[in-house]
Amino acid sequence: MRPARVLAFLLTLAAWPALAAPVIQPPDPGIDALMRDYDGMQPGAAVLVLRDGEPVFRRGYGLAVVEDGTAVAAQTNFRLASVSKQFTAAAILLLAEDGKLSIDDKVKRWLPSLPAAADAITIRQLLSHTGGLIDYEDLMPADQKAQLHDIDVLHLLEKSDRTYFTPGQGYRYSNGGYALLALIVGKASGQDFASFLRQRIFLPLGMSHTFAHQEGVDEVPNRAYGYSRIDGHWQRTDQSSTSAVLGDGGIYSSLEDLARWDAALYDERLLKASSLKLAFSPATRTTEPDVPFYGFGWRINGETLWHSGESIGFRNVIVRYPQRHFTVIILTNRDGPEPYPLALKIAHRFLYGER
Repeated sequence: MRPARVLAFLLTLAAWPALAAPVIQPPDPGIDALMRDYDGMQPGAAVLVLRDGEPVFRRGYGLAVVEDGTAVAAQTNFRLASVSKQFTAAAILLLAEDGKLSIDDKVKRWLPSLPAAADAITIRQLLSHTGGLIDYEDLMPADQKAQLHDIDVLHLLEKSDRTYFTPGQGYRYSNGGYALLALIVGKASGQDFASFLRQRIFLPLGMSHTFAHQEGVDEVPNRAYGYSRIDGHWQRTDQSSTSAVLGDGGIYSSLEDLARWDAALYDERLLKASSLKLAFSPATRTTEPDVPFYGFGWRINGETLWHSGESIGFRNVIVRYPQRHFTVIILTNRDGPEPYPLALKIAHRFLYGER
């Protein structure tokens, strides 16, 4: 960590115990009513509301592990799915600050085995989903059982010498693009992606229980397992053939650690102001509902920066109102519903007095 950032890191340490310590907060019947379907003996949710860096509401609902009755808590680690993309983007921006790469590098400088159709694609375009890559999920064998890793995504894309559109001339959300970004982080840093995240982002920010999870390499503490409603019963559906791909969605984290991440996005303890501006500024228009623009790992809608994450057994969202220093995070370990509308309702209760 650079000297200026060490100072910023030390100055914020005093505030961090408040995030980890038990918080006595008044109950909020309105939020509890919104979250009632997650409570009880079923897969649940964790909710955090931050104002000026302080938790004004924090509560777990339901179960992190249905089989043994483990309740959801602030320390419960959920698979973030695509909420992970903001960390992948931050890793690229850190390496750009280090002079190890440029976001305008051609992707094939780092991954030369990609076919000719990828010749013009840049790192910037991968960050903003404007490279036009074919969805790797559509290139997988129909009978794929073994889990894919980021390198396997590259191998699938090596065999597809086409793009959906001329790179830079359209928008299509691409999990494969972020898997390639994870590989580029590894190439440019000389470390594997998970180690780089841990050493350069998670540990410096005090996110000690956050991992880009690799089975057999690390252990996720206080882990929530994912479930789906099948034939009227909750069944564990924690992993799929794509769940081991890290760059697009493989990070596990908790409310406590994500509060530290949110705090780091307001100053230069991790990224320079110029890098944060790149991440949070519209890089492209999109065709998605509620997403007029996409930055680098962030969706942009008016005053909000947000991102959802959906994978088998998990649905998550983080919604930030940076000008108001206000954030809502909802993490869930079930296959639905999408928590974004709930996060907006919770935000509006605090910001606009809606009931």
